[in-house]
Amino acid sequence: MAPARHSGQVILYLDCDTGIDDAIALALLLGRPDVEILGIGTVSGNTSAAQAATNTLAVLALAGRDDIPVAVGGHDPLTGEYRSGASDVHGSNGIGGVELPPAARGPIIEPAADLLVRLARTHAGDLHVLATGPLTNLARALHAEPRLPELVAGVTVMGGAVRVPGNVTPHAEANIADDPAAAAAVVAAGWPLTLVPLDVTMNHRFTEPDRDALRATGSPLLTALADMLRAYVDYYEPVLGVAEVPLHDPLAAAVLVDAVRPAEAPVLPLRVDTGAGAERARIAEDPDAGHPVRVILSLSKPAAPAILAALLALA
Repeated sequence: MAPARHSGQVILYLDCDTGIDDAIALALLLGRPDVEILGIGTVSGNTSAAQAATNTLAVLALAGRDDIPVAVGGHDPLTGEYRSGASDVHGSNGIGGVELPPAARGPIIEPAADLLVRLARTHAGDLHVLATGPLTNLARALHAEPRLPELVAGVTVMGGAVRVPGNVTPHAEANIADDPAAAAAVVAAGWPLTLVPLDVTMNHRFTEPDRDALRATGSPLLTALADMLRAYVDYYEPVLGVAEVPLHDPLAAAVLVDAVRPAEAPVLPLRVDTGAGAERARIAEDPDAGHPVRVILSLSKPAAPAILAALLALA
């Protein structure tokens, strides 16, 4: 059942490619009484858009939230074809190989981009957008409704590597690399845009005690998240040298709802390289870029305790 709406509530459209960290971000949002998710769209990235919808619906079912519509979005990027996901990071099904009980319902017929446009028109000036996957659906929504930047209250994107190396190439982060043309359109759109890149997300992590705390609740949802995190640890431990996992998507959600506070958040002129060369999908600082973007580079304190607290509120 949807919670009652209160003054100061964040009303939200979530666009995601539900892998492990997207699932955690979704749970975080569900644990916040000041957030109302009006709709969720899925996109191919960590897994296919269709599988992401299946994962999203299953997470919502475990949380007892069958009131939130889920729409399948773009399978392929604006140009080219879907690159078959990130099974090495997120497992064969996008959520670490964890088999969740299937939801009793399926996605709605309406495509994700159309859902976003409809919600933005209905809640003009109030709707916030959080994107934790490739930006295909947002770019398609911009094409369908050129007034979209005027209709939404703000857009928060987990993606990019601004002053640090990428995680799929020396310059590119996965969400941007999966659809650089869409990312370029979103960055250039002129709406209030906050970018939460690898610069900050790689520095805020869950540890094994955090995973244990989720499991200790006995909550079916939080236990499932703890199980998913096992696969994440298996991937990241050889990379980082410690049994920790970066909080990419949950951190973007936490920034949006002010669960964490930035220490360094400059407004920068950015562009996305859409060429075919070595810098493809790089987000570069460019004085000639038309629309500056707020970029979260560091936080005032560690994010993991606040994110864990929001999750434990669901127990």
